[in-house]
Amino acid sequence: MKRFFAFTPLIVLALLAGVFAVYSLHRDPQVRPRALVGHPVPAVTLVPLEGGAPVALGGLKGPVLVNFYASWCVPCRQEAQVLMGLKTEGVTVIGVAYKDEPDASRAFLAEVGNPYAQTLVDRDGRAGLEFGVTGVPETFLIGRDGIIRDKISEPLTVESADRLVRKLSASDR
Repeated sequence: MKRFFAFTPLIVLALLAGVFAVYSLHRDPQVRPRALVGHPVPAVTLVPLEGGAPVALGGLKGPVLVNFYASWCVPCRQEAQVLMGLKTEGVTVIGVAYKDEPDASRAFLAEVGNPYAQTLVDRDGRAGLEFGVTGVPETFLIGRDGIIRDKISEPLTVESADRLVRKLSASDR
């Protein structure tokens, strides 16, 4: 009987490993949560990177893109030129420095260029939680009515940025 109990932890561990392996094999890695698409912008308030009065995103009306980024995020560097291109086209982009130090955010924007009409600070990541951010970069398309129309959970490419811009209806532009 003692032998059985000696192997019990190993048996339990093997069973758990099997369950996790089967789950991993049947999980689609391309599925990205889009729970807030079709819902209003979360009621969060953030302070601007350069100081000033707090900004309530809950009342935000588009058309606008909200881009969560961080200075420590390599893919955020990759998408910086795409965001600069959107700025040149007249698309309003609001940046949210996610879990980042303000000085690091300023240095990052000085280095890669500042594509944002406004940059807000989310040092503790609470706004990111409210938006359902799973990692940076993530970009949200907000319509004129304050409803989240789309979400991109990867670095913007020229193609994905063009797709977002096309989603802005003629009435939203």
